[in-house]
Amino acid sequence: MRKVLFSLACLWAWQAVASDLPAPVAQALKHAGIPQAATALWVGEVEAGKPRLAVNARTALNPASTMKLVTTYAALDLLGPAYVWKTEAFANGTLKDGVLTGDLHLRGSGDPKLTYDQFERLLRQIRARGIREIRGDLVLDRSAFAISAADPARFDAQPMRPYNVAPDALLVNFKAVTLQLIPDLADKKLIVAMEPAPTNLDLVNQIKLGNGNGCSDWKERLRADTFSHGNTTRLVLTGVFPQNCGEQRWNIAVMEHPQFVLGVFLQLWAELGGSLTGGVREGTVPADARAVGVLPSPTLAEVVRDINKFSNNVMARQLFLTLGMEAGRRPASAEDADAAIRSWLEARGLGIPELVLENGSGLSRRERISAEGLGRVLQAAWRSSVMPELMASLPVTATDGTMKKRLKQNGVAGQAHIKTGSLEGVRSIAGYVLDKTGRRWIVVFFVNHANAGGAQAAQDALLQWVYERSGI
Repeated sequence: MRKVLFSLACLWAWQAVASDLPAPVAQALKHAGIPQAATALWVGEVEAGKPRLAVNARTALNPASTMKLVTTYAALDLLGPAYVWKTEAFANGTLKDGVLTGDLHLRGSGDPKLTYDQFERLLRQIRARGIREIRGDLVLDRSAFAISAADPARFDAQPMRPYNVAPDALLVNFKAVTLQLIPDLADKKLIVAMEPAPTNLDLVNQIKLGNGNGCSDWKERLRADTFSHGNTTRLVLTGVFPQNCGEQRWNIAVMEHPQFVLGVFLQLWAELGGSLTGGVREGTVPADARAVGVLPSPTLAEVVRDINKFSNNVMARQLFLTLGMEAGRRPASAEDADAAIRSWLEARGLGIPELVLENGSGLSRRERISAEGLGRVLQAAWRSSVMPELMASLPVTATDGTMKKRLKQNGVAGQAHIKTGSLEGVRSIAGYVLDKTGRRWIVVFFVNHANAGGAQAAQDALLQWVYERSGI
């Protein structure tokens, strides 16, 4: 009887809203030099109205990439998991004997995953329509999204990092090239292969092959610079690459959107036996132009999986603007997307007054939400018809995505679907934990502090604590 009463007392204590950090979490934060005031936690059962743990839960903090949960849930709910984007091709002019005397138009709708391979599929469709030589211009219709004038170096002074690429209605291959770095030990040089290889991009490889040890920072030893020469961009690579690092891949964002699309088009079009005599310009598709190709994107469910599993900022920003576009705004701006999400939140009874959205990806110094606000969003998502798609998009502890290397030796390994977030001075987690008794919990944990880089141990400790303790 005494044991039963003790168990009931423990259950009652756990059911009350706790405001103190669990001991292992507090200890890990102290070790990292992070004060409790710089944190926010919210833990609650998926079906419960009240949380079981709330610490600074109503304080608006920077959530980093956990903001993607708001954007992706809104998109799944508003657009449906089967939603697709379409990239279309139109011919305007006369076609005879494989020669188009006129222009070829490409119209984008914001496809977040218009990769190099997918773009080639569209061009093959055009060739299959009998077009070989284009005696006119390549005309790009990017009018679905407002053209961003933001400086790609504004966020962190790294304009060539792919995550800083601005959204675009006709975003080809994330506007980035992949450099394959191949040490040639016999000739003591570094071979650099590039894909795609835009015809208007001139690659100059001046990287030296060195004998340095350690490969964790090989990219920091290299430098990439671009120089414009008329219609051509020169990409100059310098630095020293340690030969013991083996083959490595380096993704670099280069050129402006129109020039990049032109360069990749010319590369692929020539490989398909085609030619283009004109240049590139922008414009909407004329009413009398005829369709010569259409490329649907992967479904939204697939795109959301890429966004959340691997925290893809560029794809999240494309999706964010798509919400504004589908709300009837063309060209869609960040303000339109913000309004669409707020309207959706209000309609779902999820008004979050402290919410600040800039681009919907979390790659922002301005974006804000409270742990309670995000917790309520995750509760609503759990009860929604799109819960399976959202859940499946989240990294699984010790299994895949950004959680692949975390908590491998703990009981919570494989038992939690957790979105992570990381910026300088910010570390966050948010998602769902299945405890050892089979009950499911929502966990949100933000840290905004100069020492946030050391917060992983505390956040992992919270996940393990919920897995172990919540079944009491």
